[in-house]
Amino acid sequence: MTTRTASARYDGFGREGKGHVATQSGILNETPYAFNTRFGDEPGTNPEELIAAAHASCFTMALSFALAGAGYTDGTLETTAKVTLAQEGGNFTITRSDLELHATVPGISEEQFAELAAGAEANCPVSKLFKAEITLTHHLNA
Repeated sequence: MTTRTASARYDGFGREGKGHVATQSGILNETPYAFNTRFGDEPGTNPEELIAAAHASCFTMALSFALAGAGYTDGTLETTAKVTLAQEGGNFTITRSDLELHATVPGISEEQFAELAAGAEANCPVSKLFKAEITLTHHLNA
């Protein structure tokens, strides 16, 4: 089993607050996120962008391994994930993640490629996460 971690800090609240996110690997370190990075054009990241990166990379890797398992050794896979955040009632909801794949796999049929791609989408861990149980443990500091 592999466990990876990331952390987020938010100083202040609401639109005026400012956050920073960091990952265990250090690739993100004090990377800013806030209302204006999520809904505006201020430099920084946001949860939907990070989810899109995770989904695109996970799916692409899963398909790469499926193709290797089917005997293919050469090619290129490029995936874009578009994660949609929509307002429903008074709340925001991530309503979808649309994957767009461009691939070059010499010698594969359209039918086999479609089957392997569908399997990779259904079985990549991030795709499964969208249906996963989520737990929360909280600690309030006085």
